[in-house]
Amino acid sequence: MTDLPTGWAEATVLELAGHNSVVTDGDWVESKDQDPLGPVRLIQLADIGDGFFVNKSQRFMNSETVERLNCTHLHEGDVLIARMPDPLGRACIFPDIGQQAVTAVDVFVWRPDHKLAGAEPRWLMHTINSPVVRSAIQSEAGGTTRQRIAGGKLKQLRLPVPPIPEQRRIVAKVDGLTARTARARKELDRIPTLIARYKRTLLEETFERLAIEHGTFPLIELTTKIGSGATPRGGSSVYVPTGTPFIRSQNVYFEGFDYDGLVYIDEAAANALSNVTTEADDVLLNITGASIGRATILPSELVGARVNQHVSILRCKPRLLNSFLLYFLWSPEMQKMINDENYGVTRQALTKGMIENFAVPLPTLEEQAEIVRRIEAAFGWLDRVTADHAAAVHLLPKFDTAILAKAFRGELVAQDPNDEPASVLLDRIKREREADGNKPKIGRGRKPNGSKAMTEKPLLPRDRLLKDSEKWPAVGLPFEDIAMRNPIPHDELRDALFELLSGSSPILQQRFDAAAEVMVIQRVAA
Repeated sequence: MTDLPTGWAEATVLELAGHNSVVTDGDWVESKDQDPLGPVRLIQLADIGDGFFVNKSQRFMNSETVERLNCTHLHEGDVLIARMPDPLGRACIFPDIGQQAVTAVDVFVWRPDHKLAGAEPRWLMHTINSPVVRSAIQSEAGGTTRQRIAGGKLKQLRLPVPPIPEQRRIVAKVDGLTARTARARKELDRIPTLIARYKRTLLEETFERLAIEHGTFPLIELTTKIGSGATPRGGSSVYVPTGTPFIRSQNVYFEGFDYDGLVYIDEAAANALSNVTTEADDVLLNITGASIGRATILPSELVGARVNQHVSILRCKPRLLNSFLLYFLWSPEMQKMINDENYGVTRQALTKGMIENFAVPLPTLEEQAEIVRRIEAAFGWLDRVTADHAAAVHLLPKFDTAILAKAFRGELVAQDPNDEPASVLLDRIKREREADGNKPKIGRGRKPNGSKAMTEKPLLPRDRLLKDSEKWPAVGLPFEDIAMRNPIPHDELRDALFELLSGSSPILQQRFDAAAEVMVIQRVAA
């Protein structure tokens, strides 16, 4: 990162961590360690939203297992970072969920040192979610099937660090702006429902009024044909790449025709179904199954097609406009009647007699045309609103991203020359950490003077595991056994295992040992 704003500095996650910080991966919890009746919640990737906590997963552990595995308990305000997609590197703040919680291995936990106030938690979350840092995380990820970033690489992730007062100003500004987009998103989510409701209300009121003013006629008196098609003899074996179009119920939709599922039948099958040939201006109505009641007007290029037994052809007499009939079929009263008054125990279906008795209001042709024009004008306006809604929904996440990008270029809030520079803060963190470094570390023993270990360079965790894996049994070992054989700090052990398990030619592999009912790790055969 270059060209940092005045007073800013650059530091790694570890450099920002005081001795009271928690900077670690989650815990390697296997299915056998979980207890659906346990009081401790196991937070997983599904709970990590992009700037918000989802609270979705329902996995639990008992307290004894949590203690045995020495799991890290989550605190309110911890920053949780997803080490796997989607998207990789998303971060959120852990809230108070009313119960103890730990987290799974693919969730990275950062609890800042509040004594030093090196990083405000919400500033850290927004920083991780900013475009530049998110891109850096993704560039450091590895893996063949699913990308994952090692916890060690997250600790070395370099971040732009503003002065503490500016961090707080950034957080306040970002939170205020993203709250607006959140409200906008909530309002936008209501629009499709409102549009659908408006369309239903428009049709309902229109045809109720017409029925009162003009009375109704049975559909059989207003049509020259009401009839469904049939399945050709031979079924799908008569389908051909090109031939006579064969319309099925999956092609018939409200406000349109779906060409994706359109099939074609050969000449013999088409001749056998000549009595169900479509003509210009036919109305198609689905009469069976889950799509019962869907209706559309036949596209002009499909004149001469055949229909199957799940679709009925409605052919209007000159005094009934096909578009007027179509909107009548779409009206809420007709849709309710179609779905309520059909027969069939295992499959809904409309009989020809039911269709013939549909009660259709019949104003003059001039009135029908004007009614259709007004409905289409209203629907056209609503469709434009729908398109605008889709565009706005698509742009909102980009707006949030742009806010974060601007924030971490130092362009979102005013800078105050009286703020303590971030470099002074980082020096203070470093001095306190160094002063604390002489204290004995619990769980680490001293090596005897003059021993071989004092003269030889110690193996890296990866190399140590690799060497030890040569002595593993062919069936592999559970993680706990590997940890006992290799006294490596927990985080470093997990990162080394992930490195050996990933890549284009992994040296280790995981498998489930059905006999022992446990996941094991074994060396890949040469």
